[in-house]
Amino acid sequence: MPTPADFPQLVADLVTTGRLLGARGWCPATGGNFSARIDSNYRLITQSGRDKARLSDADLLLCDAAGKALDPGSKPSDETALHMRLYQLDDGIGAVLHTHSVVATVLSRLTPGDALSMQGFEMQKALSVCSSHEQTLRLPIFANTQDIPALAAAVASTWQEQTPQVPGLLVRGHGLYAWGQDIAQAQRHVEGLEFLLDCLWQEQLLGRRPA
Repeated sequence: MPTPADFPQLVADLVTTGRLLGARGWCPATGGNFSARIDSNYRLITQSGRDKARLSDADLLLCDAAGKALDPGSKPSDETALHMRLYQLDDGIGAVLHTHSVVATVLSRLTPGDALSMQGFEMQKALSVCSSHEQTLRLPIFANTQDIPALAAAVASTWQEQTPQVPGLLVRGHGLYAWGQDIAQAQRHVEGLEFLLDCLWQEQLLGRRPA
């Protein structure tokens, strides 16, 4: 049976990214979770309840494509089912990163409707689907629930409707999910989206509400 030690570079990359995002205050109080696709059979994911700013190799585990831990003594993130569904929806997704920043949490609560629109920001080009600040992007928002398989099903039900497919989504009152073809791209998407959300938040503070 494989273990995380069999994939040292992937482990090192996920630990480095996790610590970076945790140090920025985007995953307080052990919040957030990170994963990476190994192949068609296995995924690497953070264990439940681990401090992301102090993430270590021992805080990661292997699970199968259904989200079941290979080591029965380890507990994957409570939100593993959503990670696994995202990998099923797009074979090009190689990593999924989930953060709990203040701005993502607040804007997801204050924004009416099922999406948050972004347009006119140069930082939009940090997202692989965007080539111009003039492009309008819609970041989907889903209702929060402790029933993660139901949340995963809700995301899947609207997947084909998202054009272009923004590499991220918000869960209301919860936080941001972002993904990419590998850990580096997923990190870039998190950073870009967090920046854009912060800009929208600052605009709201100045009296301009997000669309």
